[in-house]
Amino acid sequence: MDEQPVETTLYSLDETAPRAPDRRHGERWSSDRHLSLLRVGSLIIAGRRELCLIRNVSSGGMLIRAYCAIPEGTELTVELKHGEPISGRARWTKDELVGVTFDEPIDVLALLTTAADGPKPRMPRIEVDCIAWLRVDGTVHRARVSNISQGGLKVACRTELPVGADAVVSIDGLDPCPGLVRWSAEGEYGIAFNRVLPLPLLVAWLQERREQLRAAG
Repeated sequence: MDEQPVETTLYSLDETAPRAPDRRHGERWSSDRHLSLLRVGSLIIAGRRELCLIRNVSSGGMLIRAYCAIPEGTELTVELKHGEPISGRARWTKDELVGVTFDEPIDVLALLTTAADGPKPRMPRIEVDCIAWLRVDGTVHRARVSNISQGGLKVACRTELPVGADAVVSIDGLDPCPGLVRWSAEGEYGIAFNRVLPLPLLVAWLQERREQLRAAG
């Protein structure tokens, strides 16, 4: 039986704030095929403290699931790192989802390092867009990586990959990583690494990618 894909807070190197999800994306979030282990955030709105679930964080903003009404345009403060409040504004709302734009960009990689320090049920995922080569049962497949963590990655591949198969993942800038195909869903696959990537190695790779994106922009 396929394992359920796990929905965790997604970190992005993008400098823009998250956009409102389209209907198809929203339906995937509500699907019972996804387990949710999202990071809890603390909001301060008009002097009161509220909790939320953080779905996506970029340097320019975040996408949250709120447990109180937050009208569009509401000024708020969020604590993503203890004792370091970040001011922002609700730019859009859609059902229980709220898109927040920060007043000043944040350092996502510094936030990622902090997020990995404490006890978390899953390691933080970081949104990327790059090519990976997967060696499965002696055959090499081309795949596109959508996010990566110390423990694994999610890819899209046109060739069907058998769940439970051993895989070796090769990505430019990282050593080949042996792993296992853990789940599949509509052409996407979750691959768990056999050994956890050291956080300094992953952060250095992400920093290099960020510089490449800035140079290309």
